[in-house]
Amino acid sequence: MKSLKLFLMLLISLSTAIFAGDDKSNVTAEEAINKLKLGNERFVNQKTIKPHQSIDDVMRVAKGQHPFAIIVSCSDSRVPPEILFDQGFGDIFVIRTAGQVIDSIEIGSIEYAVEHLHSPLVVVLGHSKCGAVTAANSDGEVDGHLHKIVKDIRSNISSQTGGKANSLDEAINANVNALVKTLLNSEPIIKEHHEKGKVKIVPAIYDLDSGKVSFN
Repeated sequence: MKSLKLFLMLLISLSTAIFAGDDKSNVTAEEAINKLKLGNERFVNQKTIKPHQSIDDVMRVAKGQHPFAIIVSCSDSRVPPEILFDQGFGDIFVIRTAGQVIDSIEIGSIEYAVEHLHSPLVVVLGHSKCGAVTAANSDGEVDGHLHKIVKDIRSNISSQTGGKANSLDEAINANVNALVKTLLNSEPIIKEHHEKGKVKIVPAIYDLDSGKVSFN
């Protein structure tokens, strides 16, 4: 009998985890952008409130997550989305790779947040002085699996500029805009949700020197 009770408790727990994203965050894409802008403004002005970072919040989101935004960001240690947007547990769903490179794994992660967590906003966040984009916009070669990252970024830049960019800033913007276009055309889930107005996909750039995020 005791074993049966434990089994039922485990089953309920697993069901809760799987279907935790069924409810919506009740935030529109425009409201989500505004929340991110306000959070970044607090960060830049050193007036952060560090929301949703208590142990109570840890326990609250353990029951289910409803992030109001998906952030596709660079893995660079100087670009932590939760800090620069002044957010906490359960607020944003973050995917990070060098140069924001996205492949089937990353797109699948975004699809999960869009379809099951109902996040209304995807932000592709590039940043100034990006090492991955710097390497991609040069003529140099890299070793190992870094080659795939550089190759993808070069393709992104070329799709926007017709070749190499004239400056690092142009290359960074080109890479971000190409990634936004990729997501907008990603079938079937992301494209379908975007066309139905369920998700908005926007580019943004983080400045390492000022701490400010600019939404294009």
